[in-house]
Amino acid sequence: MKTLKDRIRAQIETTGPMSVADYMALCLFDPEAGYYTTREPFGAEGDFTTAPEISQMFGELCAVWLYTAWKASGAPKTPVVAEIGPGRGTLMKDMLRTWAKIDPAFREQMQLVMIEASPRLSEVQRKTLGPLDGEASWIVDIGALPEGPLFILGNELFDAIPIRQYVKVGNAWRERVVGLDAAEQLAFMAGAGSADPTILPPGSENAPEGAIVELAPARNTLMSRIAERIGREGGAGLFIDYGYASPAPGDTLQAMRGHAYQDVLKEPGKADLTAHVDFFALAGAAKEQSLAAELMSQGDFLIGLGLLERAGRLGSGKNATEQQAIRNDVDRLAGPDQMGALFKALAVTPSTVAVPPFVSPH
Repeated sequence: MKTLKDRIRAQIETTGPMSVADYMALCLFDPEAGYYTTREPFGAEGDFTTAPEISQMFGELCAVWLYTAWKASGAPKTPVVAEIGPGRGTLMKDMLRTWAKIDPAFREQMQLVMIEASPRLSEVQRKTLGPLDGEASWIVDIGALPEGPLFILGNELFDAIPIRQYVKVGNAWRERVVGLDAAEQLAFMAGAGSADPTILPPGSENAPEGAIVELAPARNTLMSRIAERIGREGGAGLFIDYGYASPAPGDTLQAMRGHAYQDVLKEPGKADLTAHVDFFALAGAAKEQSLAAELMSQGDFLIGLGLLERAGRLGSGKNATEQQAIRNDVDRLAGPDQMGALFKALAVTPSTVAVPPFVSPH
């Protein structure tokens, strides 16, 4: 049976080199051998650990933010509460438990929607959440969301949406592609396509030979669709991911397997492929829809929502070992040398709605 790598190699031999975006899409979402369609990536037994898997506190505080956004929006009836890219469902499980404690009426009236493209992961989420008696629905695209004000969360969503890369060759930027080298092995090379200089990040004109810039039109399109929906029907969005606040040349494409980095081209479909998120571009896409878009580090976001206080309450009455474990979780989530600085939180809201801990919209 041919592996995904064999099929990619055959496709290149037939039709020529493919873009980095097409390569990522095949590796992650191929129906037969894609990473997210065939593997269990999350947690200690998987290839990486996300914030909800580290501690329940992450989901609890995200729930507080979405609830606060709902209240700041006038507490509209029957809000659409959605998670896009819900992983194993751990984050939503923690949020549902939190909402039931904060305000049972909010929990009871929400239209709960999980947006998941992978049938396999949808089943995992159903098992995690348990019986919801028809309260939740699963859809594969935001276009199928029910009508109503949308309060949506995406955690580590945008990093897995395929990007395009361009490499500096002489005075031009050529699209970086995946082709075959002299030994018929997968290799990166400069393709025939070029980039419009006006859409490149600042400093690109002075970048050295071989420098790489990344553009992510698919990410920006998704954010535009979400923002357009919020602008039309109200609501708010919270998106947490690792990335940068200001775009600049650099290669951030990476492969993760077994909690370790590996060659991006080594085992297509068997490793998670991601790239850092350009939050400046995402914020711009939201602002084009006349929404406010405010950004802060994950550490500032969680601490601003009461992470330290929640950790204190969670550790009250626990033994020293358990209390130390909670402190370690706080450090992993919010420490500047761990997830706290690299991960960012982006809030997208109507310009009339301000939701702490983000600064007031301009």
